[in-house]
Parts: sequence; structure tokens; C-alpha cells
Amino acid sequence: MWRVVPANTKHQLKAFIDFPHKLFKEDPNYVPELFIAQRDLLTPGKHPFHEHSLVQPFLAYEGEKVVGRIAAVLNRNHNQTNQMQDGFFGFFDCINNQEVANLLFTQTAQWLREQGAKTMIGPVNPSTNETCGMLVEGFDSPPVVMMTYNKPYYLQLLEKAGLSKKVDLIAYQFKENYNERPFRMTKVLEERLERRGIKIRPINLKKFKEEAAQLREVYNHAWDKNMGFVPMTPNEFDYMAKDLKMILDPDFCMVAEHEGKIVGFSLSVPDINQILIKVKNGRLLPTGIFKLLLQKKKINGLRIIALGVLENYRKLGIEACFYGYAMLKFKEKKMKVAEASWILENNQLMNQGLLNMDAKPYKKYRIYEKAI
Repeated sequence: MWRVVPANTKHQLKAFIDFPHKLFKEDPNYVPELFIAQRDLLTPGKHPFHEHSLVQPFLAYEGEKVVGRIAAVLNRNHNQTNQMQDGFFGFFDCINNQEVANLLFTQTAQWLREQGAKTMIGPVNPSTNETCGMLVEGFDSPPVVMMTYNKPYYLQLLEKAGLSKKVDLIAYQFKENYNERPFRMTKVLEERLERRGIKIRPINLKKFKEEAAQLREVYNHAWDKNMGFVPMTPNEFDYMAKDLKMILDPDFCMVAEHEGKIVGFSLSVPDINQILIKVKNGRLLPTGIFKLLLQKKKINGLRIIALGVLENYRKLGIEACFYGYAMLKFKEKKMKVAEASWILENNQLMNQGLLNMDAKPYKKYRIYEKAI
């Protein structure tokens, strides 16, 4: 009755990308991914992830109707960096049918075993450097930019297919009436840092290429102790930076500089999902591009997407300054809501710091695993 096949043709890839639009058609919180971005992400030769790793998409059919999708991912850089034999899955979407879900995970596990993997971890789309995690709490609002969304029944499908929790990722929320008290020391902390020769400044978009090269070094070292972290290659970081530059507001991208060297950075981006939620089927043409251009100034949400400081510069107040300036600009621009995400549940320093700033944990995402 059901069958699962590799999605290797252009027609199948289009069906793979478009399936969620049909599945979530009546869901007011669903935000479609941009078709062109998903197509490039999944196509060898288009996205630099494929320079070192493999992605195999699969489609589940009932007759000629698509009823599910998944991608098997062999992240060779992850396995080499962490000395593991892990396999991954991502891009999972499925009707509420356990048999279909089981077929998708069985096919994925088989493909991963053939590549030498001993475990199956996910969802990652296709790595933790892109969107990842299964939403397990907070289904009452749309996801913010570069965060995932799914049906509540997905959790049951995964668990009945034998997957179990590996780790949770927490998203925190600030609203416009946030408590300003924790941020009042920002200027004092900045002056203290300046006496140490550390300067906090906005990113210089006129020297974006040079800045991005330094930011990659900080990213690859500041996050290296996070669960399953994989350093980004120069091509991967440049690809991501080029995409982010299109929506970047320099007021929300701050760097910490010591003797001309960037030692930390904070990246926040406008929540472009407030526009994309209205772009039908993720197509920018013929009308989606106008929605994107004309409504950009109406965005009143923000995602604090990355905040990292090199190990020797931590606990000096740089992190607090980054948050302080982000919230100062948030207030100046009369924004309504900000999300800080995602934070590993076992990152006590970051979680406690956000709680101390009166941020509210309001969404939770889960990474699952299964021995194969």
C-alpha cells in the first residue's frame, strides 16, 4: 500500500520540498521554506555541505500521492571531528500514520548502515549549522526565522519508531515590556572592557568579507565544546554569511575586538518569518518578492541567533554587553518580541544568564537518537 523511494530526479526533489505545504495547509502557524533555498540546500554542487558529506532524500507514496519524506545524512566532517560513526536524519514530515513513519525511518537506517553508521540522530536539516530539532513544546505560535515547526503527533511517530531523546534545545522569549534592570550595567561593563583594550562595535558591512573571515574563526572555536559541534568550512560559512547579509541589520550584529582581532560576536536577525508566513508555497515569484520587499520594515520581531566569545575572553562582561546592546536597539526600534535560541538544556551558564535577564523559556526542541 505504501512505498519509499529515493528522491533523485528534479521532479521528485520538487515533490520533496513541496510536500509540507500540503500537509500544513490548514495550520495557521506554518511558515513555508523558500523553495529556491531548499532546492540549493539539497542539491550537490549548489550547497557547500555536499563538498564533504552525503544527503539522500526519500519520499513515501500511497499510490501516486506523497505521504511522507525524510533525508538520510552522512556528515563526514562530524564523524571525523568527533571520532564517531554517526548517521543523521532530517527534513522529516509525515502524515499521521505509524506504518509510513516506520518505513521512512527503516529506509533511512538501512542507507546509513550501508555508509558505516552505527547510530541515527536528528532531525538536523542537514546539520546543526542549519535548522534542527523537533518542536516538543510551544505549538501555539509560528516559528521564528531559521527555527523548525512540526505537528504534535510527530513526537509519537518518532518514539513509536524506537527513537529516544538525546538532548533538548531551549528557546527564550523577551517581550516589549521586558525587565530593563539587568541591562542597566551595559555602559559600565563596556567602559571596564575598554580599559582592558576590548572594544564593542557593530559589524562593518563595508569590510564584510574580511569581518566574516574573522567571525568564522570565532564561531569555530567558541562553539567547539557544544554537543556534536562541527566547524564550518570556509565555503559553508561564506554561504551562510551571504544569505544572512541579505536580512542583516548591522545594529544587531556586534563584535568584540581586542588589539584588532575579533574575539567574540553576537548576531541577531529580524524575524523574516513574519513575512514568509504569507508567501504561498515558498515561491518568491510572481508576488512573494513584493511581499518580502514591501513588508520588511513592518517586522517587529527579532531572533538572537548566535552569541559566542573565545574561551580566554569569557566572564569579562562581553556576553552581557552583547545582550544589553541587542535589547537597547530592540527598544529603540520599537520591536515587540525577541527570541534567544537555541540553547542546549545542559548549558547552565547561558540558561541561567537568560533566566537572570527575565527571559521566559517558551519553546522546546528535541534531538532524537537510535542505535542502528
